[in-house]
Parts: sequence; C-alpha cells; structure tokens
Amino acid sequence: MADNEQHWLILIMRLSGRSGTPRMRIWRALRGLGAAVLRDGVYLLPASPWRREALEQQVSAIRELGGNALLLEVEESAIDSIDVLPSLFDRTPDFQALRAAVADWQQVCPQLEERDAQRQLTQLQRRLQSIVEIDFFPGRESEHAIMALADAETAFNRCFVPDEPQPIQAEIPRLDHAAFRGRWWATRRCPWVDRLASAWLIKRFIDPEARFVWLEHPNQCPPDALGFDFDGAYFTHVDDKVTFEVLLASFSLEAQAGLSRIAELVHYLDVGGTPVPEAVGLKLMLAGAKERCDDDDALLQRTDMLFDDLYQAYLAGDPNGE
Repeated sequence: MADNEQHWLILIMRLSGRSGTPRMRIWRALRGLGAAVLRDGVYLLPASPWRREALEQQVSAIRELGGNALLLEVEESAIDSIDVLPSLFDRTPDFQALRAAVADWQQVCPQLEERDAQRQLTQLQRRLQSIVEIDFFPGRESEHAIMALADAETAFNRCFVPDEPQPIQAEIPRLDHAAFRGRWWATRRCPWVDRLASAWLIKRFIDPEARFVWLEHPNQCPPDALGFDFDGAYFTHVDDKVTFEVLLASFSLEAQAGLSRIAELVHYLDVGGTPVPEAVGLKLMLAGAKERCDDDDALLQRTDMLFDDLYQAYLAGDPNGE
C-alpha cells in the first residue's frame, strides 16, 4: 500500500423510528459534511482528522439516543468499483443552483443599496465556499461557479466602487526596502480588503514609519506620496495580481508562508477566484470594523489587529487541521 493512498470513513448507524427530530438533526449534520449515502443508515466520506472527529461526535449523539453506530476507516484499495465514487459525491445540481442565484443577483445589483448588495454577495460567497468544501471530485461545474462569483465581484465593484483599478500588463521590479522608509503612502478613502491589507503589509513589513493619505479621488494624490491601489498608482493591479500581491512581489515577500496565505485570501475577496475557507469570516469582521470606525485612520488601526492575528494563525499552522 502506498503511504499516500486515500482512506475513507464509513459510518453505519441505526436509530429507532421514534427519534424523528434527533434523526433529522444528525442527517443534516452528515449532509453538511458532504457524506454520500450508500444505503439507509450507511454513509461515506473521505478521511481526514477533522472529518473523523466530526463523525465521532455523531456516533456519540446516536448512542445517547439509544441507537447503534459504528465508524470504520478503510483504504481505497479495499473499495470495489472506485470509479462510481465521483457520481456519489456529484455537486453539479448545487453548483448550477448557485450560478442561477448569482445571475439573479447580478440582474438586481444596480437597483440595490450598497449594504444590501454586499450582504447578498457575501451570502453567495459563503454558499460557494460551503459547496466547494464538500466537492471531493472537483470538475468544470465548480470552475464555472467560481468564475460566476468572480464576475459578481466585478459587477459589485462596477456599481459601487467605480475607482477600482484596472490591471496593467507589466514586469514587477524588485525594490529595496531602504528606499521606501519614512514615506507618505496614498490610496482611495473608505478602504476595503485590498487597500486595508496592503496598508497593513506596508506598516508591518515595508515601511514601519509609514503615514497614510486617504484620497477623495485618485487625481488628488500628492506628488511626494507613494500611491497604491488606484489607476496610475506606483503600486496597483498587475496582470492577475491584486495590489497586495504586487507589493509582496516588489519587496520579495511572497515566499513567506503567512503572507502568501493572506495573499490568497485578499485575492479571492478582491477579484474572486478559488475560495479560501477563512474569507467569509474575515469579510464579516472587516465589515463590522467599518461600521464601528468613524474615519479611515481608526479603521486601519482596528483592522491591523485582525491581520496581525490572521498572520500569526497562519504561521502557527493549518487552521483546518488537514
């Protein structure tokens, strides 16, 4: 047996017919984990430490209700007809329903208030993330859904963030930190994910003495300030990289594990792409911080702590326990 051979978890359970509500609660938990139903009372999942722990919790719940439960872990080579597994975990209907909901949202987005549009978009992103987490055999449908959410993010920016920078095609030069110390840095006011993360990165890893100017319009950028995240700025979107990623590449920081993980998250929240598990949670915390802060300096101070915590969590290890 190869060391990297896939293992599978099989839950076999039996509950009395009188356990209607508890049975439904357990069934919903298994459905949320993405378990395939092999037959009545028999469920299948790819093995991982956190999925095993989740199933063990269900085993305890079943036994507390007077039922019987057995949890087995088997090697993939022990399963006959491996080729049928993808069909057992087919998420095509879920992805298609999500794409239809995204299309409906794009139709009404221009008529919505910004807060409602953002709330609904966040719900769609959360829905995509929940499907992707249980899509054990990704295919074209997941790619189409991810692209649809990226288009939705673009639609939101077109409606509510008209100054969002357009990517340019250029080489990203390597820069010396020493030439960028004690500078004024300028970006658009009311910063959101990419600008907040970029400002945090600048303060923590590039220019500890950085001071920030919040621009009503990009053309108001002072000549002695380093602009970022707007058209014509010194640092902006390049090719498929958002400003945070451009800063990482410019100052040779992209190899740092914690920063590269944050880059994936910022990229997803700014322009879409492959979902990141922590993205929706961070987006909600940033939205809450924005509601509580009276000005952009206060918002940056509060969100700096969020990014500090996120960076430390990434350095400490994989938060999903995979």
